Amino acid sequence: MDFALSPVATQLRAELVDFMDAWIYPNEGVFEQQMIELGDPHGDPPILRDIQQEARRRGLWNLFLPHKTEWTDGLSNVDYASLAEIMGRSLIASDAFNCYAPDTGNMEILTMFGTEEQKERWLRPLLEFQIRSAFAMTEPAVASSDATNIETRIRREGDEYVINGRKWWISGSGRPSCKILIVMGKTDPAAERYRQQSMVLVPTETPGVNIIRNLPVYGFVDRESHCEIDFAEVRVPVCNLLGEEGGGFAIAQARLGPGRVHHAMRAIGAAERALEMMCRRVSSRVAFGGPLADQGTIQDWIADARMEIDQARLYTLYAAWLMDRDGNKAAATEIAGIKVAVPQMALRVIDHAIQAYGGAGVGPDAGLARMWAHVRILRIADGPDEVHRRTVARRELRKYRVASVSGL
Repeated sequence: MDFALSPVATQLRAELVDFMDAWIYPNEGVFEQQMIELGDPHGDPPILRDIQQEARRRGLWNLFLPHKTEWTDGLSNVDYASLAEIMGRSLIASDAFNCYAPDTGNMEILTMFGTEEQKERWLRPLLEFQIRSAFAMTEPAVASSDATNIETRIRREGDEYVINGRKWWISGSGRPSCKILIVMGKTDPAAERYRQQSMVLVPTETPGVNIIRNLPVYGFVDRESHCEIDFAEVRVPVCNLLGEEGGGFAIAQARLGPGRVHHAMRAIGAAERALEMMCRRVSSRVAFGGPLADQGTIQDWIADARMEIDQARLYTLYAAWLMDRDGNKAAATEIAGIKVAVPQMALRVIDHAIQAYGGAGVGPDAGLARMWAHVRILRIADGPDEVHRRTVARRELRKYRVASVSGL
């Protein structure tokens, strides 16, 4: 195993650390204040454009794509994992570098499966941050952790697809700049189970696309937005099909694998920052005649955090290395594993940081409460923990079934 960064990624990492110190951390407060003044919880404050302009000038833009294209030289999953961790230290960083989900996953599958026309119309503006996008898969009426359950119907009528169904928790769809939805639905309910689904590109202004409500996350109205959307006789041209009919499930799997590594590494970055905040807090706060840092319980928290963060990072890098060496499918067990292990680790670290901050930790000033809520949703988003545990367990048990058949 080799987790060493390429020379390009090593240089980018150094530049990214410098940029975070110079542009991201000092402007987090400015960003929050401008969001309040903007009066739109899903808009883009002026400071974001300033930060992005500087990031682009430095070449810190669209770093996530593993595929070499006309827009990017491409980085390995191991390379990008290190960068994603740094971005995960701030809730505004991924936006600053145009590396923010769900746009990253959408741009990746447009790169892999889009036609030249689709790339020109939708991918290029996304790569330029001229528009935003959303991925519409999850539905309220069915257990969407099993993507074959989805009921949204996509039927063909002549040169058009007609879409009917309801989606929810569609991240990014409430942003004014969101102009395109990638919608997953069934084109052939009678086909083999994993060939029933397809994906179509649906512009948000298409008649029949109705946003019902924006769903808060643990009481926070997330800037990203997470909407419930009704699709009522929505018509788009057949050329808006992404990939091939019946290929929707396979495209979804291609999209979610790398995204889970990105989520994991960002969560590790959040945990690292929470640990730093906790250490500073307990070193400066005095209670019962001495610094909080002298308390054995708090030292246990800090020691456990250091060990668990390092373990989670190595596990995630191992998954990324397997993806680079053998492909996403070969790393399926490890991808499922990090999807469970890393958010749970990060939540423990953030929770102890909140405890160390006391009342300040649950309020808005420290930012830990929002950080906790942001990470907590990862235990459900892109498949709940239970589904991924099932994947890991089944693949582990498979070894013994083979051994049993062989008489071993």
